[in-house]
Amino acid sequence: MSKTINVAVVVGSLRKDSVNRKAALALAKLAPAHLALNIVEIGDLALYDEDVEAAGTPEPWARFREEIRASDAVLFVTPEYNRSVPGALKNAIDVGSRPYGKAAWSGKPAAIMSLSPGALGAFGANHHLRQSLVFLNMPVLQQPEAYVGGAFTLFDETGELVEESTRTFFAGFIRAFADWIDRTAVQPA
Repeated sequence: MSKTINVAVVVGSLRKDSVNRKAALALAKLAPAHLALNIVEIGDLALYDEDVEAAGTPEPWARFREEIRASDAVLFVTPEYNRSVPGALKNAIDVGSRPYGKAAWSGKPAAIMSLSPGALGAFGANHHLRQSLVFLNMPVLQQPEAYVGGAFTLFDETGELVEESTRTFFAGFIRAFADWIDRTAVQPA
C-alpha cells in the first residue's frame, strides 16, 4: 500500500511515563510502514460543558477535534479505572462527539488495547469503551482482542518491550488493525 494512513492514538492515561503511553509508542515502532501513528493529547481538555461551548469553543477542544477529524483511524490505548475507562478518556470522547451531529469520530475505524498490572488486562475498560464507540459509528477491530496484563513488567527502563512474545503480539495486533482499516475505512467518492 502506498498511501500513508494517519492514525490518531488516544492514550487514556495522562502520566507521561505510563505503561499505556509506552505501549502506544511500541505499537508505533512496530506498525507497518504505511501507518503513521501520532498521539493526540487529551490532558488539556477541560470537562465538556455545553454552556462553555455556547460561549465559544475552547482552543484545546478545537485542536483535539481537528486532530481526530484529520486522522484516518483511531487507536485507543487505555488503563482501567474502577472497571471502566479513565475520566480523562471519557471526557475526550465527549469533546470529540460535539457539537451534536458533528462528531469528529464518525466512521473512523478503531482499535483498542487495554493494559493493567493485573491479570485481566483492563478487560472492563476495553469493553466499556466499545459501547461508546458503537454509538459514535466507529467500526472497532474485533480480533485479535488486546487485554494486556502484567503491564508493569513489559518494558525496560528505556520503554522498550522486554519479551519477544510481547513484541510479536503487539506487531500482530497493529498489523491486524492496518488490515481492518483497509477493509472498513470510508473511501472518498
